[in-house]
Amino acid sequence: KKGQAAPLRGNGWYSWAEVPRAAEHFGRADRSLAPGASPRRRAAMSTEFTCRICCLGAGYVGGPTMTVIAKMCPDIKVTVCDLSERRIAAWNSKSLPIYEPGLQEIVEGARGKNLFFSTDIDAAVREADIIFVSVNTPTKKSGIGAGQAADLQYWELAGRHIASIAEGPKIIVEKSTVPVKTAAAMARVLESNSKFAFEVLSNPEFLAEGTAVEDLLRPDRVLVGGEQTPAGLAAIDKLANIYRRWVPTEKVLTTNLWSAELSKLTANAFLAQRISSINSISALCENTGADVDEVAHAIGVDSRIGPKFLRASVGFGGSCFQKDILNLVYLCRSFGLPEVANYWEAVITMNNWQKQRFAEKMVSAMFNTVSGKKIAVLGFAFKKDTGDTRETPAIHVCEQMIKEGAALSIYDPKVTVEQMNYDLGSPSPDKVCMEQDAYVACAGAHAIAVLTEWDEFKTLDYSRIYTSMVKPCFVFDGRNILDHAKLRQIGFQVFAIGKSFSNETVLD
Repeated sequence: KKGQAAPLRGNGWYSWAEVPRAAEHFGRADRSLAPGASPRRRAAMSTEFTCRICCLGAGYVGGPTMTVIAKMCPDIKVTVCDLSERRIAAWNSKSLPIYEPGLQEIVEGARGKNLFFSTDIDAAVREADIIFVSVNTPTKKSGIGAGQAADLQYWELAGRHIASIAEGPKIIVEKSTVPVKTAAAMARVLESNSKFAFEVLSNPEFLAEGTAVEDLLRPDRVLVGGEQTPAGLAAIDKLANIYRRWVPTEKVLTTNLWSAELSKLTANAFLAQRISSINSISALCENTGADVDEVAHAIGVDSRIGPKFLRASVGFGGSCFQKDILNLVYLCRSFGLPEVANYWEAVITMNNWQKQRFAEKMVSAMFNTVSGKKIAVLGFAFKKDTGDTRETPAIHVCEQMIKEGAALSIYDPKVTVEQMNYDLGSPSPDKVCMEQDAYVACAGAHAIAVLTEWDEFKTLDYSRIYTSMVKPCFVFDGRNILDHAKLRQIGFQVFAIGKSFSNETVLD
C-alpha cells in the first residue's frame, strides 16, 4: 500500500521497505550477532565445518529451509542473510519473524552453533561453498507482462552482487520460484561479471505454510536440477548428498535445470486447480441439494484422484498459487500457446469468483444490506497455523463488507494489527477493529464469517456467543469447519460452502 511501511514477511532479503537503500547495506558490518556466539567464537568455528552454506533471503522459505539443514547437518555452517536488520534481529531473538509449528525449538537448538543469521552479506557470500538465492520474485506491477510475469529485479541484483564479491567458484542454488530458463539468465549474469566458474542449480521448495518444518524433515520429494555436464552433475550430487543425510535416496530426484524449474510452477498450478475444481462444484451443490463434502469424499476415495486439496472453501490464498499460475500463463502466451494459457488462467478466474460469490451471499442473506451492521470475522490469515496474509481471501471479503457499509471486528490468533491494517489500507477504527479474543469480536455482532480454518474456532462456546449477538444471528462458514446442525439448534442462521440452505432467508 502506497505510503505505508510493509510488515516483516515474504521471502526476505530485499524487504520492500529496504529495496531503495539496498546498495547502502552491501558490505555493512553485521550488527546482530546470534546470542551466545561472539565474533571471536565465530572465527574459531570457521575451520570446523565440512561445508559452508549461505542463503540470501530470511523469509518463509529461506529461514525454515536453512534451519532444518543446520539441524540435520551439524558439520555444515549455515548463514542466513538479509538486508533487513529488523528481520535478522528477530531471527536472533526469541520472537521469530515468522510462525511455523516447531520452528522456534529448532532455531534455538542450532543458532550460534552452526546456524547464524546475519546482515553481513559480503562475508557470508565470500566464505560459502553453496549459495541459496531465496529473494522475492513477485508479479510485475508495471511494464511488459504486468500482472502476470515474475519481477526478477531482486533476483538479478542478487546474482550481480554474488559475482562482484565472490573470491572463488561457487554453486548457486535457485530457491525462489522462477520462470523456466531463469537459470540460464543467472549463469549469464555470473559469467559476465566474474572470472570464476559457477554452477547454477534449481532446487525448488515444496513447502506448505503451517507445516513447513514437517515438510522439510519428511518431504514427499526433494528436486535438484542442473546442467547435464560433468561439472553440473558434480554440483547436483554435492547438493543432493546434503539432503540424503536425512531424506531417503529414492525421494531425492535429479533432473535437468528446465524440468526442475517447470516442476515447481506445475505443482502449484495442479494444487490450485484442484481447489478451484471443487469450489466450482460447491456452487452446483448449493443449487441442487448435494453436499460438497460428500461429493469430495466420494471422488477422493478413488485412487486415481485422491483426497488431498478437495476441501471447498471461500478460496485459496498464499504467496505462491496465484503468482505461480499467472507466471505460467505469461510463459504460455510468450511461447505462443494461448489455449494453454487460457486453461490455467481459468483457475484464477474461478478463485476470484468464489471469493466474490461468498461476499455477495453474505449481503443477500442479511436482507440485502449490511450497512451499519457489525460482522465478526474469525480468521484473517490465508490458512491456519500461519500468520501470513498474502492473497488471503479474507482481504477481498472484508473489503467488500466495508464497501457495503459494515463494521468489522476481526480476530486471528497469529495476524498482527499492523499486518491487518496494512492489508486493508489502514481503515478507520469505526469501520474495522482487531480483537485479541473471539468472544469479544463476536459480542454485539449481527453475523460471524469464518475465513480461516483455525482449530480453536471449532471448540468455541457458540451458545455463549449466540446470547451476545444481535438477532437473527448469521454464521457464514467459509471453511466448512463448524458443526452446522448444532449451530442451527442453538438458533443461528447458517450458510456454508457447497451446502443446501434449509434455513435460508434470501431476498431475490
